[in-house]
Amino acid sequence: MTAPVPEAAVAGAVAAARAHLRIAGGQEDAVLARLARTAFALAEAFTGAGLIARAHEDVAPAVAAWTPLALEPVRAITGVTGLPPGGGAPFALPVDAYAVDIDHEGRGWVRVTAPGAAARVAIAYQAGLAADWDALPAPVAQGLVLLMAHLFDERGGRGAGAPPAAVTALWRPWRRIRLERRRA
Repeated sequence: MTAPVPEAAVAGAVAAARAHLRIAGGQEDAVLARLARTAFALAEAFTGAGLIARAHEDVAPAVAAWTPLALEPVRAITGVTGLPPGGGAPFALPVDAYAVDIDHEGRGWVRVTAPGAAARVAIAYQAGLAADWDALPAPVAQGLVLLMAHLFDERGGRGAGAPPAAVTALWRPWRRIRLERRRA
């Protein structure tokens, strides 16, 4: 579960796309806002990184092995909640029942050493490359704008061609590919 991209970041993306497309604000803003949310989601899926820092929650098995969190870079791991089997009421795990770590690459890790009645755990954390639209690395922001412009130009049934290769080329340095890797 991920909190939506903050509206201020969506508004920043809309303003940048409007400038790129050379259109005045108005009727298109609602369409551009929807395209911005789509572009953010696609960029995060491609890069494996949260773009704008916000709250996330992963559900993982309550195991003693180190388990990586889904998105990076992790800024803070804020809580671990036990989830009993069969849909029982969630409960706070004692602090000494689990361990958390954020490594030098911004990858978050959790392991549960004393799960009690928990079969799974919900891990709350903050992750993201930037605090807001203005703090995004320029190539990431430009890729979002190019993708939004592409989607805007292809709307209305004119045929959805592939996104420009420049989009993924701009995002590739921020792509985090997770190979099967376990920590001891």
